[in-house]
Amino acid sequence: MKKSLLAAAAICALTIGAASAQTAEGPWMVRARAVSLQSTNGDGTSLGLSINNKVIPEVDFTYFFTPNVAAELILTVPQQHTLNSRTVGGDIGTLKHLPPTLLLQYHFDAPGYKPYVGAGVNFTRFSDVDLTVPGAEVKSTSVGGALQVGVDVPVGKNLYLNFDIKKVYIGTEVYLNGNKLGAFNVDPLLIGVGLGYRF
Repeated sequence: MKKSLLAAAAICALTIGAASAQTAEGPWMVRARAVSLQSTNGDGTSLGLSINNKVIPEVDFTYFFTPNVAAELILTVPQQHTLNSRTVGGDIGTLKHLPPTLLLQYHFDAPGYKPYVGAGVNFTRFSDVDLTVPGAEVKSTSVGGALQVGVDVPVGKNLYLNFDIKKVYIGTEVYLNGNKLGAFNVDPLLIGVGLGYRF
């Protein structure tokens, strides 16, 4: 009986300790990632448009409403891309885009790692558009959906290694001398790896 009571007390202590450790982490997590941006380049114009792929920095701020439900705001700095036209036969200029994204996430309970899925909305602003084709311009804003899957792997106290994949729907309309030529959908796949800190 005494051994059973001691075992029960030890289990209770471990459970309380684990719960306290989880609570001690706090509701916030900040992550920094290096992200490979791979554009779908869906062109609905007659220009055969595409932009270059690149690696970009990314920072996100996550707030946990419950142990499983969280909201994540993803930020970066304006990214410059080269715009290429297959019809023209080369590069036709550059533009920048700033794509903040807000996602609602569900984090699964799993031993040793913490997988999650997310869905939300992206707002992108195109700026510094410098095109060599006379009369060519693009719509300055884009609103679209975003999907996400990822995992946080504990590597230290409150510290996590993060792997993350997002599909973000970004597009713009292309005009030539005020006439709409069609839509150009970047719709990038974003593959990221980084570190997160929970507090």
